[in-house]
Amino acid sequence: MIAYLSGTVREIREHSAVVVAGGVGYEVQCPVSTLGKLTVGETAELNTRFIVREDAQLLFGFHDADSVRVFDLLTSVSGVGPKLALALLSAMPVSALAAGLLGGDVKLLSSVSGVGKKTAERLVLELQGKIPEHLAAPAAGGGAKAARVTSTAGRDAVDALLALGFREAQVRGVVAELLSADPDLSADSLIRKSLGRLR
Repeated sequence: MIAYLSGTVREIREHSAVVVAGGVGYEVQCPVSTLGKLTVGETAELNTRFIVREDAQLLFGFHDADSVRVFDLLTSVSGVGPKLALALLSAMPVSALAAGLLGGDVKLLSSVSGVGKKTAERLVLELQGKIPEHLAAPAAGGGAKAARVTSTAGRDAVDALLALGFREAQVRGVVAELLSADPDLSADSLIRKSLGRLR
């Protein structure tokens, strides 16, 4: 099993990155939060999960151990494959996803593309007692619901991004994550930075 990958970022794609290690270029599928931390030409250090299927060999990469832990828990649920788990991790910060699972927030989970109400209910049922509570702790500057955007600039950015056709859960997750890192960002900066992560 490939559990860790360190190498130079050669290319960043919509849902993945190409990382060169030992002269080999590995395509690593990553959540939005991880892709946002990668820079072409710089070294990436990723925790990884290597999944082999009959028709494909897939490598998934994450910038932190908490994301890997939640990915493992999500994919342990019947009917939830790695790509759906990645969609959930891309739609919102780990803390918001963990809080949603612990709090039984079916509406939040089912707002993610590909996650129906029944799947969301199954996720809550099977993982509510397995998600470590510390994962749901708010990030610095954030509230208990990390995906909740309270600043005027944040709300304006969310409205603008929703008007462009992006999904609400993903937009709120990305904007909340940006605001937790820099609460003073303007609406214009939030929109520009969010577009870089959402596309």
